[in-house]
Amino acid sequence: MRTDNVFSSFSDRMSEVLARVEYRRADTVEEKHTIYRMRHEAYSRAGSITLQPLGLFTDPADEAPNTFLFAVYIDGEMASSIRVHVASRVEHCLPAASAYPDIIGPLLQSGACIVDATRQVSDLKFSQRYPQLPFITMRTVCVAEDYFLADYMVAACRVEHQAAFKRIFSAVAWSPARTYPLLAKPQALMAYESKRMRETVRSRFPFFNSSAEERRRMFERSSTSTENQYDAIVGWRAQQAQQSQREPASALVTSTA
Repeated sequence: MRTDNVFSSFSDRMSEVLARVEYRRADTVEEKHTIYRMRHEAYSRAGSITLQPLGLFTDPADEAPNTFLFAVYIDGEMASSIRVHVASRVEHCLPAASAYPDIIGPLLQSGACIVDATRQVSDLKFSQRYPQLPFITMRTVCVAEDYFLADYMVAACRVEHQAAFKRIFSAVAWSPARTYPLLAKPQALMAYESKRMRETVRSRFPFFNSSAEERRRMFERSSTSTENQYDAIVGWRAQQAQQSQREPASALVTSTA
């Protein structure tokens, strides 16, 4: 009972803060550079990267067609940022596939839809003021999970951050820390099985829920492409399902002819 009360109280506080939050997908060069500067400050402060000449931290995955860059604003000020990739084929960009190909590769080959959360950073002032900020920022992943009907959510993180993913999503470690591209510190891979754990997580943290309109607004297009991303990333799965439904009927007609 006490645990339920704690979660309820936390959810109430979260709802109060979320009323002042705006999720903005970064589509322009100016918006992206604002995020890259925040990244550079956060990662250099943590000793994860060396100082870059332009004060920007970016990589080729930022420009993939299935990249969603988000800035999170509280009361009109940028408080945090996160990068989301969604993939269901091996040809889709997924940062985790580069660092953990032995784990992610077979899933993509099977057609699983995976949401990969990377480059989660925050402004130091806001992270000190709002302990809920990691939840607010990671909420974007839940919106993506629902929009694309994902099978898994994965996130690479430093060892000391694994507990947070376990606490929020009941995530499990799929890989111990290993070398991760462009980062000085090894990263472990945390994973969450969406269809099995979704209801448990949402009942505990109902603020992770979203409306159809919010999902469409955030993920219908990406930060780099105006193409409908549901069709581009997982549309083939719906077509395959429809084909599978038609095939038994076709077989029946053939067998009775």
